[in-house]
Amino acid sequence: MRPFHRTALARLIEEASRRAEDAEKLTLQMRGMADLLVESDYWAAGEVVTERDVDQALSAQRRRIGRTSEKLLEQIMRGSVAIATDGEEVGQVNGLSVLQVGQQWFGFPSRISARVWPGRAELVDIEREVELGGPFHSKGVLILKAFLGAHYATDVPLALSASLVFEQTYSLVDGDSASTAELCALLSALADMPVRQSLAVTGAINQHGQVQSIGAVNEKVEGFFELCKRRGLTGRQGVIVPAANLQNLMLSPEVVQAVEAGAFSLYAVEHVDQALELLTGCRAGQREGTGHFARGSLNERVQARLRSLAEMSWHDDRDHRPLARGRLT
Repeated sequence: MRPFHRTALARLIEEASRRAEDAEKLTLQMRGMADLLVESDYWAAGEVVTERDVDQALSAQRRRIGRTSEKLLEQIMRGSVAIATDGEEVGQVNGLSVLQVGQQWFGFPSRISARVWPGRAELVDIEREVELGGPFHSKGVLILKAFLGAHYATDVPLALSASLVFEQTYSLVDGDSASTAELCALLSALADMPVRQSLAVTGAINQHGQVQSIGAVNEKVEGFFELCKRRGLTGRQGVIVPAANLQNLMLSPEVVQAVEAGAFSLYAVEHVDQALELLTGCRAGQREGTGHFARGSLNERVQARLRSLAEMSWHDDRDHRPLARGRLT
């Protein structure tokens, strides 16, 4: 092979770090890296291999196995799959998923929607009900329910019914990396607060509302970026990622340049309240000494709605008490 210019070597090191999914480590899966070296040499036109040649080899690799990803984007662009990247909606959040094809992973957005109504503390995971939800996804939904009850229903029963669904998905959904997006969609529906569709969300959630790290963060960010780029970058679009994943970010040069130019944004969060503030533009609000959240905050609106639902459930119980010996008991 031709000698590699130092800029080409630097690009190879970046790619090795990306494949390790860690900004501080390099992959030891050398067969894939050796293939990249050979193909980079193939594309070289001069006496040395340049950074541009490495980028062209990477682009060719993605193109050869990117048919599935391209078809997904085509369906979104045509409107067959409904994904909004502008405007605001209540109870609707852009989650991020990944699909593996061979040795490559592709990220793409998925619409997550939530609906709420008076009920008996029932959170319906539609994916699990129709046996399209894996155990890790179901675990994330149950953790979400635990957070909801412990954080908001501290002195009243949790009396609501709610449903969560990945819209227009027809294959198995697994993993808990969408639980933060699901929680944001549910809280938006409870507070009747619209959510920015120009942002996508990824991250797992724990019972305290802390956002935890997830896998394939680079592919997820780049999947949403690609859709936004095709529709036209506005400067308002971006992705919310867990702060714990900052060490895993090894994004493509195109995404890095867009972020540096202010055309696309990345937000790192540690708690669901931070994600809610970015999505709604409304302060989340902290719990005060009285046990209530700050007046006018999003959390205060959620708590008030849950109290209202609890009161409706209590009155419903009184209206439907059983009769014994001809008298109301």
